[in-house]
Amino acid sequence: MPIKIPAALPAYNALMDENVFVMSEVRADHQDIRPLRVAIVNLMPTTVETETQLLRLLSNTPLQVDITLLRMGSHESRNAPPGHLERFYVTLDEVMHERFDGLIITGAPVETLPFESVDYWEELGAVIDYSVRHVWSTLHICWGAQAGLYRRYGVPKQVLDKKLFGVFPHRVNQKYAMLFRGFDDEFLAPQSRYTSCDRDAVASRPELTIQSESAEAGIFIVTAREGREVYVTGHLEYDPLTLDREYRRDLAKGLPIAVPKNYYPGDNPDCAPLVRWRAHAHLFFSNWLGYVYQETPFDLNELR
Repeated sequence: MPIKIPAALPAYNALMDENVFVMSEVRADHQDIRPLRVAIVNLMPTTVETETQLLRLLSNTPLQVDITLLRMGSHESRNAPPGHLERFYVTLDEVMHERFDGLIITGAPVETLPFESVDYWEELGAVIDYSVRHVWSTLHICWGAQAGLYRRYGVPKQVLDKKLFGVFPHRVNQKYAMLFRGFDDEFLAPQSRYTSCDRDAVASRPELTIQSESAEAGIFIVTAREGREVYVTGHLEYDPLTLDREYRRDLAKGLPIAVPKNYYPGDNPDCAPLVRWRAHAHLFFSNWLGYVYQETPFDLNELR
């Protein structure tokens, strides 16, 4: 089954060109089934790129997924194409009385700031609070994971000596957990961040379960409320060239940046990168959607 998105969204044509099964709103409205309702809070400056990455992964299941894109009304984006957010996104105020099967909160380039110093912190906090009773399962990514753990459990973040940057091996702690069905015992995933979660603080909270971690990259996936909260510190959604673009962007700005580890053959940036996380990325998002599909009440008004 396809993913349902507006035909005018830039990701629509990009995914169609890749032969990904997407469906316009007009066609979807004539099908007599209830699609999964998934909202995406896109905080990344690469607005269209991030949309496409996430929608690509959400489309790879037999389920029809109805997407709502959310923006921070208290924040003025300087990177989205002119008029893009106004055309395709809504604010929390506009969906406050609606319910969703799933919610995704992306990362953001604000990780070295104290949470309270982020200009949209209170609005994002309101989204996180709203999700408790209005969303079945919320998937937090990178800074979005740190923000959720801090907002809900007071877990602090720690500034790293240097950027954690590259593709790292991670192990599965809970082999038979629903998110890891079909996973290898060890798998690769991209990381790109200047901060990390305090592992001791996470482990001290009985509500939180560390499902996956890395000897080098630290905590990777944490869950709570039996999967209704999922925190992912890295970027399984990244496409093949995302780390390459970040690396060359920082070089051009004269920022101190190392070659992303385990990404280019021989760590040589003159070589085309090797993609070694794509299969597990698709599997993870498929497992998450499958869990949401099986567990969410058919009538979303029954969410508690």
